Amino acid sequence: MPFIANRACHAPYSGGVTSPAASPSWSAPFDADLTDELTLALRLADAADAVTMARFDAADLDVQVKADATHVTEADLATERAIRDILSHERPNDGILGEEFGEDAGVASGTQPSGGTRQWIIDPIDGTANYLKGIPMWTTLIALAIDGVPRVGVASQPALGRRWWAATGLGAWTNTPSGEPARLAVSGVTNVAEASVSFQSIAQWDEVGRADDLLRLSRAVWRDRGYGDTWPYMLLAEGRLEFVAEFDVKEYDIAALVPIVTEAGGRFTDIDGADSISSRSSLATNGALHDDFLTLLTSPTSTGQTR
Repeated sequence: MPFIANRACHAPYSGGVTSPAASPSWSAPFDADLTDELTLALRLADAADAVTMARFDAADLDVQVKADATHVTEADLATERAIRDILSHERPNDGILGEEFGEDAGVASGTQPSGGTRQWIIDPIDGTANYLKGIPMWTTLIALAIDGVPRVGVASQPALGRRWWAATGLGAWTNTPSGEPARLAVSGVTNVAEASVSFQSIAQWDEVGRADDLLRLSRAVWRDRGYGDTWPYMLLAEGRLEFVAEFDVKEYDIAALVPIVTEAGGRFTDIDGADSISSRSSLATNGALHDDFLTLLTSPTSTGQTR
């Protein structure tokens, strides 16, 4: 396919990413009914799938290079616009944070009558490098964070016919060939030596001075693979992996994954165990092994992030 760099477009975003400060704990009591919000998120995913699939593997796909040297396609931009258009009509008071067009506070700065802060967090195509090469491993990620805590999440992989979704108190689910949704549950593995793990790439861990930690991890577990992007988190929520971790992740890369993993019974933090989507790292586990993995990744010789 032709590779077209730096062509004019509708001003893709290249600035910093911010999100509301998280509450002290993501497990803090929360009893709001999120059924309507999850229903909306699924409709947003339907709209996104229609846009992404219309241009997937197109020979004339327009591909650009952003200021940070990452790629963006016409489909990334069109998909985020489609999601934003729906939200502007149906949730005009909510804030929006998207990978391609940045942050929009909403007409009421995202503040609801209850005093809570709401922000939709969007990654129109997580895995753009795969998308532009016609590889079907890419995902649209849609989340709703309330007071900084991701409460609703949808991960849609239309090229593979897969979707996962969750909301606090409503469980985590995925589609099945029969058309009936199946509830997700993490594995019951309680021994690190029996765990199957996934990481983004060796280079990624090496760049933050954590290559030795990754090597120690690989020696301690049963199996390690670098599945990459969204898919390993969904495998974890399905009970097929026990650990996923990566670095240099933005809020829009992981916000939608948090409720899916946690509602499936897992635990999601940054690499140091903090409840945060803004620390530029992620650690998702089956919950039972979370503390064990945190201990395993702690080394006096680590030169990466401060412990």
